[in-house]
Amino acid sequence: MMRKKILWFAVVLVAVCACNIDEEITIDNPLSKLPNYRAKTESSCADCNKVYEYTPAPGQFINDTKIGGFDGTQTTPQAAAAYAEKRLQANTFVSLGGFGGYIVVGFDHSIDNREDYDFAVVGNSYSGSSEPGIVWVMQDENSDGLPNDSWYELKGSETGKTSTKQNYSVTYHRPAEPQMSVQWSDSEGNQGEIDYLQSYHNQDYYYPAWISEDAYTLRGTCLEARNHDVSGNGTNWIQEEYDWGYADNFSPTDRTATDNSRTNRFDISNAIDSSGEPVELEFIDFVKVQTAVNAKSGWIGELSTEVIGFYDYSMKQE
Repeated sequence: MMRKKILWFAVVLVAVCACNIDEEITIDNPLSKLPNYRAKTESSCADCNKVYEYTPAPGQFINDTKIGGFDGTQTTPQAAAAYAEKRLQANTFVSLGGFGGYIVVGFDHSIDNREDYDFAVVGNSYSGSSEPGIVWVMQDENSDGLPNDSWYELKGSETGKTSTKQNYSVTYHRPAEPQMSVQWSDSEGNQGEIDYLQSYHNQDYYYPAWISEDAYTLRGTCLEARNHDVSGNGTNWIQEEYDWGYADNFSPTDRTATDNSRTNRFDISNAIDSSGEPVELEFIDFVKVQTAVNAKSGWIGELSTEVIGFYDYSMKQE
């Protein structure tokens, strides 16, 4: 992320949504008989088509009018979601900020749970720079077209480890003055701050402009941080990858061999409930990605998951 990751944005392109205008859609899909299943049509796109919610944690790219792409009009949750949607449509990164920051997206069709990988999330990881995001999925159980049903986490390589914290939460506090670090407190009694990096940013606040409360809390699964300084003097930070199951992660298992390996693939069959028990989902309609680490890497700043795109993996393969 941060200084080093941004260099990749200028040289790496992401495939633009390719609608299946000329593709013949199979109509004998048995899932089509389900009342809340949305079948593909000839005009369906593989890529996500809507951002329903964008609630990042404070971070150095939040409200940033330069690299972050904000323009000062993002003062409501709706405007923030529109900002994120526009960025994804342009194949440009959206930062989720520190721990717990998240984005919720949807598609113009239901994504089937097939034998292999089902959907993919594009980030901007590379060797030595992974900022993992937990991935959640939801089925539109009540058929109202909104992500207001049950979220299920997709398990990854760190699921079930004693170092992984479930139901972890961080509360962020609005700074009293412009260009101040953001203070936080967590569910384990710890305190810290997201450093304001004056050498690289000049927005007044890292605290999201569309959050009216003076403090807000984000909850989720927290992975043990793997970032460390290899120089011994704070100049060379490495953010090691995790084996599999996370967005924006240079995984040796689920990243693709193309687009410089920034894309992670996910299997709906890995869905688990809040107790860690497997959940059988024949399809899903919504995806959420949430920053999974509460850590910072010196002059580079906080670890924050970035996303660039979401797509139906099977449609890209057809």
